[in-house]
Amino acid sequence: MRVVVQRCKQASVTVNEEIVGQIGKGLMVLVGVTHQDTVEDAKYLAGKVAGIRIFEDENGKMNLGLQEIGGQVLSVSQFTLYGDCRKGKRPGFSDAARPEVATPVYEAFNNALRELGLVVETGIFGADMDVSLTNWGPVTLIIDSPTKNN
Repeated sequence: MRVVVQRCKQASVTVNEEIVGQIGKGLMVLVGVTHQDTVEDAKYLAGKVAGIRIFEDENGKMNLGLQEIGGQVLSVSQFTLYGDCRKGKRPGFSDAARPEVATPVYEAFNNALRELGLVVETGIFGADMDVSLTNWGPVTLIIDSPTKNN
């Protein structure tokens, strides 16, 4: 399992010209699931995202997490995080899990974040989404679960 975490001042996701998820300051999280990923991978990454200290304290050091700043999460499923671009010009997506595998893992990730006390907004799994954000810093990190598939 892989997430791309972007510190943001605001973020939103729109489907069919309707905003379906929107946050103020916090983290925009793109979530990719591969075949071997489990609910345990989702819980592991939720803990990493919830605890990551990438917000500045009074001394300008990245020392604060989401809860300390009252931040929120916008979580968007993103199968293209497992796109393989090593051959040819068109990415292959055979490492991305099919929806019947990915959906419950993605939902477990979001539920684990909520259980940790975070406000979580989402896109719509499998929909054609327009994502907008103001990347703050910018700060962007990639975090893989211990059992990720490359």
